[in-house]
Amino acid sequence: QVQLVESGGGLVQPGGSLRLSCTSSGSTLNNILIGWFRQAPGKEREAIACISSSDGSTHYTDSAKGRFTISRDTAKNAVYLQMNDLEPEDTGVYYCATDDGTVCARLHPVVFDIWGQGTQVTVSL
Repeated sequence: QVQLVESGGGLVQPGGSLRLSCTSSGSTLNNILIGWFRQAPGKEREAIACISSSDGSTHYTDSAKGRFTISRDTAKNAVYLQMNDLEPEDTGVYYCATDDGTVCARLHPVVFDIWGQGTQVTVSL
C-alpha cells in the first residue's frame, strides 16, 4: 500500500504563497490519482483539488477559489498544491490522499482511504 508524505507547510502572511508537496516513500504516485484536502480547526475535512493519473485532468472545488493549482511531476514522483493569495481562512492541516484509482470521480473525503499525516498551514500576520 502506498504511503503518502506531505511537506511544505508553514507560517505565511496574508497574500503570500506556499507550495505543498505530496510524495511517497517507496511507491510511485504516477499511476494513481491524488487529492488535496484541508481541515480547519473545529471544522470538517474538505476537498480542494484532485489530479487524475489516467489523463492528467485536474478538478477543483469552490474552496480552491481559483487561487490553488494542483500539478504532478512524474520525474520527481510528486504532486504539488500551489497556493497563492492566501487568506487567514486557509489556515488548517493540509492532507494528500488517494483511493488507488486513476480517475477523480468524486471529490469527497469519504471516497479516499489512504492519507498522509498532514502538514500545517497557518496564514497570519
